[in-house]
Amino acid sequence: MKKTNFYVLVFFLVLTIMAMMVSCTDATMSKLGGYGDTFTVKVLGPDTIITYHSTGKVISEEHSDGYYFTNRETGKLIEVSGNVIIEQE
Repeated sequence: MKKTNFYVLVFFLVLTIMAMMVSCTDATMSKLGGYGDTFTVKVLGPDTIITYHSTGKVISEEHSDGYYFTNRETGKLIEVSGNVIIEQE
């Protein structure tokens, strides 16, 4: 591969990465950068509110209405679904 072709390839790669970063919203960037942060998860029931604190990221699987995370108090995996409020601490 010629040197000039290599530089052109690198230039377009950098340009593509920059375009992707600029196109992200603040919420998307926060979601991507939320690893390592702790979150408060509130599950709203008909008469109760159950509050959990995660040790890290709260994750939602694709094609799922639920979330899972590790509970800070017990160290166990928690899976929740339904009416859920998730706040970064």
